[in-house]
Amino acid sequence: MVQTLTINLAVIAVSLFVLWCVSIRIRDASIIDIFWGPGFGIVALTTFILTEAPGPSGLLLTAFACLWSIRLGTHLAGRWLTHGRKEDARYIAMRKKAGPSFGRRSLITVYGLQGGLMWLVSMPLQVGIAESAGASFGYFTALGSILFTLGFVTEALADAQLRDFRADPTNEGKIMSHGLWSWSRHPNYFGNACLWWGLFFIAADAPYGFFTIISPALMTFLLLRVSGVALLERRMARAKPEYVDYQQSVNAFVPLPPAWKRHK
Repeated sequence: MVQTLTINLAVIAVSLFVLWCVSIRIRDASIIDIFWGPGFGIVALTTFILTEAPGPSGLLLTAFACLWSIRLGTHLAGRWLTHGRKEDARYIAMRKKAGPSFGRRSLITVYGLQGGLMWLVSMPLQVGIAESAGASFGYFTALGSILFTLGFVTEALADAQLRDFRADPTNEGKIMSHGLWSWSRHPNYFGNACLWWGLFFIAADAPYGFFTIISPALMTFLLLRVSGVALLERRMARAKPEYVDYQQSVNAFVPLPPAWKRHK
């Protein structure tokens, strides 16, 4: 187990160092966002290859991780290309603040930090796959499969709806409030959190798997309080005053009928 964790950490470090070199070349740190999903797929595949006789739950975790990583990576790469391969506003602000030293600093503050988070968040994959030979295919696996499927479909559908909305020139400057976005202001983040809890529950059927609960808890915290909901809420409220009305009528995270939100 320790050897697998160490090798995965090394694989993540080497991958992100190469990606950082590319980002310096093209002056765009945001390409790391595209790698976020595929990085977990690489971790899952590496763990599966290193595991002797992985069990059915290990195969399931690997398949789920690869499916999600391909979908998210493809989606983010397409969005990056659609926007003319422009650097994300977050990294532009960081680059402006750091000045000429941003390139070197980003190796630690951007790539190093996300690499560490990727290794920690992927613990359900690493432990669940590595210990799958001794795992039962029990209630936790069934619950996890349901949660992952729900989260995967929710995230994919929300991303597709937002992509189509932004592709329509008549929606320029408007707030997306249709489909899943009329039930939650951030249905894609809810779906992401849901699928990570699903992966954890599948891993929980394996020895030591339950101890990886820190990973989905951390991911949910990041989505709610750090880089997800909280960050976008502040940005949208500043950029679009009408967003306040949207906040009052639509739930922030967990999808709920708008009428229920208004009643509350």
